[in-house]
Amino acid sequence: MKQERIDANSLELTEKVVSIKRVTKTTKGGRNMRFTALVVVGDGNGHVGAGLGKAIEIPEAIRKGKEDAAKNLITVALDEHASVTHDFVGKFGGASVLLKKAPEGTGVIAGGPVRNVVELAGIGDIVSKSQGSNTKINIVRATFEALKQLRTVEEVAENFKKQINAIFYIEDREITPEDDKPEYKKNEEKAREIAQKYNLPILHLILPLNV
Repeated sequence: MKQERIDANSLELTEKVVSIKRVTKTTKGGRNMRFTALVVVGDGNGHVGAGLGKAIEIPEAIRKGKEDAAKNLITVALDEHASVTHDFVGKFGGASVLLKKAPEGTGVIAGGPVRNVVELAGIGDIVSKSQGSNTKINIVRATFEALKQLRTVEEVAENFKKQINAIFYIEDREITPEDDKPEYKKNEEKAREIAQKYNLPILHLILPLNV
């Protein structure tokens, strides 16, 4: 799903520092020490972002990380109980993160990096599991890959509209001469295939036209 650019200035963002790493680079002039901060920001209402900041001093690295995170905000699809709309696995590098929809009252069952992301996104009920690489930046990015793929019911419906020309509801009615045309028969066969694939009731037939 294509993410639209979000104006961070219109949101009240909270930040969490996931990790701070010291990086030493050896040059001809000696050793240069810098810090890299991994920062996550979110408004607790479906918007969250992550970024990296590098600087000689820790506060400056965190500030840069926060600015970078604000430039990379995404919108997260949530249900009415502030859980994810469906299960999904996100992968990045060697890390794999499962985000599993949970009933109301479950709370956030997640490890440190994943917890930071989902809480700032406003998710109140979720079960997650991380596998593979335990590098915090990879886990955070894998979590974002999962969050970016979540869909609402409305988005799924809209996606179907783009692929399907018409939806017919057939129930206890006589077949008319129009229905007996070859084009209809072809559409009906295709519709039944789709109905079977997605386990839809036969009375609710999706009939793609122009096939």
